[in-house]
Amino acid sequence: MLQHKIKIALVDDHPMVAEGLGKVLSSVENIEITGYFFDGHSLLRFLRHTAVDMVLQDITLPDIDGIVLCKTIKHNSPKTIVLAFSHHHNRKIIMDMLNNGANGYLLKNASLEELVNCIDAALRGEIVFSRDVKEIIASPQLSSDQKSIRLTNREKEVLGLIAAGKTTMQMADQLFISKFTIESHRKNLLQKFEAKNVAELIRIAADKGFL
Repeated sequence: MLQHKIKIALVDDHPMVAEGLGKVLSSVENIEITGYFFDGHSLLRFLRHTAVDMVLQDITLPDIDGIVLCKTIKHNSPKTIVLAFSHHHNRKIIMDMLNNGANGYLLKNASLEELVNCIDAALRGEIVFSRDVKEIIASPQLSSDQKSIRLTNREKEVLGLIAAGKTTMQMADQLFISKFTIESHRKNLLQKFEAKNVAELIRIAADKGFL
């Protein structure tokens, strides 16, 4: 739990959301809400003459992109902790915030306990995420090639066996399907990867991250 009084500024383009969040956080001992801001520039003007420990900010604001706001805050006051608090669960937005200095990213479905724990951990210098954000970051990121070429689970199995040098009969025995089904999968793979033969199929599949 928090050990000292922490001053937090809240930034959200929805006044009711910001004020509701502020009311909830104010009920936590040692948290003081120093201001509510509904656009980025109002916050930046405030920060010119008032120091805060932390900014809890949304990504979507009416006057400035949240990522740009984070970068500006960290440039002007590197010691100010910035936590994103947003509905946006896009992996790229999360990573862009971190790359521009954010100390963490939380989704708005986080519980009060989770939020307070993240605030506490951020004060200790940790990079923090709400549970759902951790899952998004941990999920494998598909390349554009992998997104454009869709393979069934069976096709992935056959592709792996082809790359391992298995014959048609060996693949059929291992997967408990007929050799004609294997040949059908092989043909589909050649078409999907636009390969002329098996050697080219393996090379292209490896280049695109499938092997």
